[in-house]
Amino acid sequence: MDDLLAALADPARWRLVCLLAERPRSVGVLARLAGARQPQTTKHLQTLERAGVVTSQRTGQRRVYALRPGPLRELAAELGRLAGTADEAGGSRETFDRYGLSLDAERLAAQRPGWADDRAFRFSRSLAGRPAQVWRHLTDAGLLARWWTPDDLRVSELVFEARPGGRIVQEYRDAEDVDGSDPVAGRAEGVVEDVRPAERLAYRLSPLLPGGGPAFTSHVGIGLRPDGDGTELHVHYRISDSTVDSADFVAGIEIGFGQCLDRLVAAIAAEAPGASTSTAQGERDERDD
Repeated sequence: MDDLLAALADPARWRLVCLLAERPRSVGVLARLAGARQPQTTKHLQTLERAGVVTSQRTGQRRVYALRPGPLRELAAELGRLAGTADEAGGSRETFDRYGLSLDAERLAAQRPGWADDRAFRFSRSLAGRPAQVWRHLTDAGLLARWWTPDDLRVSELVFEARPGGRIVQEYRDAEDVDGSDPVAGRAEGVVEDVRPAERLAYRLSPLLPGGGPAFTSHVGIGLRPDGDGTELHVHYRISDSTVDSADFVAGIEIGFGQCLDRLVAAIAAEAPGASTSTAQGERDERDD
């Protein structure tokens, strides 16, 4: 398959394949129709023959080439399987497309410092655990690391001092960069402002630009309210100190923070009584790692 793809990647060879799809043709005719010199055409045809996509035979003084459709059908089937895989992963692809649309809009809006100041987002989630359990997931660094990134990232460093004035450091990498060989995908630093156990948590956090300066400051307030055997969680997320270069970060807030909260919902649900054994074991294995 690699040889076939390499052979078809050249525009001159692709032109020859298109001509041979119509009918078998001699080297001289192919060279004339393709507008190329015959020696060059011969070399291209030999490459295609080695890749298995054409065959040839000598007829008198001529060598005639014909297309072998089988390899092309195999390639088409493989491309169809790849397209099917992409369709099945529709959630992540749809998120990618949504972020692209948001990114275009925010980049157009980011014309001056302060352009996104006072932009606010609100999030709500219903959680299966009681407020005390949810609180642990909001303030314990080990539990935070399990959910405090969007789906395609992982926490690589986390400091969360759950007291007024406590430090916050969040560093994250691509979820598939398990050995840390790729550059850090992002880093944020901040401070805890308000701590009312099992009731309210507030902090400010600034994602850092590649040069090290803050892109903007997020002011995040999280409220917890008992709801039967579960908890209602409400988040108010407000921006200040936005820089022109913060557009890429702002574009991802609604999608990214929403995914974080969805991961929190799943993490707490996995601890609920009656959670499947396989789910619970998976969570324990993740903590052990």
